[in-house]
Amino acid sequence: MNRPGRTVPGSLLSTPLPLTALHHLYAWVDSVPFSRPKRHLARDFSDGVMIAEIVKHFEPKLVEMHNYIPTSNTEQKLSNWSILNRKVFPKLRFYVSEEDIRKVVISTPGAIESVLSTLRQKMEEKCQRKAIQEARMNMKDPIGFDSININRHLAELESCKSAESLANKGSSGKKAIPNQKGEERACDYFGRQDVSLSQCPHSEPNFQQLLEEKEQALAVLQETVQILQMKVHRLEHLVQLKDMRIEDLTRHLNTPK
Repeated sequence: MNRPGRTVPGSLLSTPLPLTALHHLYAWVDSVPFSRPKRHLARDFSDGVMIAEIVKHFEPKLVEMHNYIPTSNTEQKLSNWSILNRKVFPKLRFYVSEEDIRKVVISTPGAIESVLSTLRQKMEEKCQRKAIQEARMNMKDPIGFDSININRHLAELESCKSAESLANKGSSGKKAIPNQKGEERACDYFGRQDVSLSQCPHSEPNFQQLLEEKEQALAVLQETVQILQMKVHRLEHLVQLKDMRIEDLTRHLNTPK
């Protein structure tokens, strides 16, 4: 397929998709039950209705199909795409420029594939975000780890490591001066996890197991931090898209009619 060689600022039509990527994209499109048969991809999607149907299939709450009118009229096609740009695409964190829309509307070869590829990527990202949020909400840590009280848990972990070190020295037959205060703190914490005082900290297997669980909880926290960093990056990207939209609207308003 011939693609425009020029890269438009904010345009989705930059470089042609590799053949393998096109095959995966067409398979993804074929998985959607459309209201009308597909005959010619560029013409079928030019009015935006089948784009709306794709979003409706994966995210039913994002689209109201009565807003999109099947048509061969250019102005109505542009209207359908304008609704998608205002009401749907921002919720998926992307935007199709007016120049790209016009290329799709006139069935420019390769234009719809680039839009569909971006749509697929954003739909998958939204699905991943939902899955992560649901996992976070449903996750029940076995030791009641609370990410809000990070500092307290870190301090308790250090206390537990100190107590474990004392216990190991005592079990190896070496002379050790017990840190009674540290052991009491560790016992008090693990006592809240339904561990009796007789098991803490001198019952080494149980103590070691609880310590490992605490370390697993810290790993969960680190993963949460990484996810939050990804969200920050995506929000920054969204701000860039909004700035592009503002510039585009400003340019449109300043254009003499």
